[in-house]
Amino acid sequence: MSYYLITGGAGFIGSNFVKFMLKKYPDAHLVVLDKLTYAGNLRTLKDELKDSRCTFIKGDICDPEIVQKIFSDYPVQYVVNFAAESHVDRSIENPQLFLQTNILGTQNLLNIAKQNWTTGKDEKGYPTYLSDIKYLQVSTDEVYGSLGETGFFTEKTPLDPRSPYSASKTGADLIVTAYSETYKMPVNITRCSNNYGPYHFPEKLIPLIIKNILEGKKLPVYGDGTNVRDWLYVEDHCKAIDLVLHKGRVGEVYNIGGHNEKQNILIVKLTIETVRRLLKEYPEYMPACSAAKDSPDIDSWMNESLITYVTDRLGHDQRYAIDPAKITKELGWYPETKFEDGIVKTIRWYLENQDWVNDVTSGGYQKYYEEMYGGR
Repeated sequence: MSYYLITGGAGFIGSNFVKFMLKKYPDAHLVVLDKLTYAGNLRTLKDELKDSRCTFIKGDICDPEIVQKIFSDYPVQYVVNFAAESHVDRSIENPQLFLQTNILGTQNLLNIAKQNWTTGKDEKGYPTYLSDIKYLQVSTDEVYGSLGETGFFTEKTPLDPRSPYSASKTGADLIVTAYSETYKMPVNITRCSNNYGPYHFPEKLIPLIIKNILEGKKLPVYGDGTNVRDWLYVEDHCKAIDLVLHKGRVGEVYNIGGHNEKQNILIVKLTIETVRRLLKEYPEYMPACSAAKDSPDIDSWMNESLITYVTDRLGHDQRYAIDPAKITKELGWYPETKFEDGIVKTIRWYLENQDWVNDVTSGGYQKYYEEMYGGR
């Protein structure tokens, strides 16, 4: 049995990774640590938590007692750190929270893992470690800053964060690198492009747009909508993390990109078109569209007239694009899901899982939405 500590495992990417790992590895035991903030929901893992190979612990990665107890209770061999405050808008409102969780929380995880994995010292005084262990930090392409109209982020691109969120993730990456260099700790860092897919909390672009379309609400688009992002289907990302965790060279950074560059405004327009088409082709999905109860002729209103442009985000990066050549060459990974296919799979999942959406967006979500978008 191999033991994994998955932090932030009730969040979007973390929960998808938990599902992926339990399916792939019969001998894996996953200890899921999550603070269950607004974006973490145990409903996401309701089936997995019925499996004796999955243990959930509510707690904060900043809490040394909770993290140490996990290492004392379980022979943890791998740590995959998804836990992070991750929304740029929220980081602009409360930068300190992001520094506490993303930097200090990461250092706490590293320190306790190092203490529990260290077996002694070598002839040069460096710590020696248990075999078959690794710490993997899940990071973001936002640590590289912003691109112009051409070019791609590579693992050699200088770090140049522009927001409190990306600065905190950059700080975390540097702490991980420092533990690798100073203590020879076995680590990897992965930096991914924008993820999309099932179980995505609707504060991010695609799930927010889907939710608003179904409710007949305006679709807030920052600035003129020409900002470009590279989109990666979340299951493809999980496969990449698994490869890096088990086969990646110790100490290396691996970029994970989707080869799916799209302007935000084009994403919004495609989502409108796809939701409308699916509702018409599959009448069983129509109950998911609450706005259709009062306006059943969806062609008359479910169109680009829903788009509303809002004041641009402070320090909004213009373009992200990742070159995943390194992980492709070394580990054989490539993004399997074309965006045109992935967006249909994603929208259909949301249409079929409105109970989950309603559950995660109750309570504090409405206050957040009003603050961020002014009720548009």
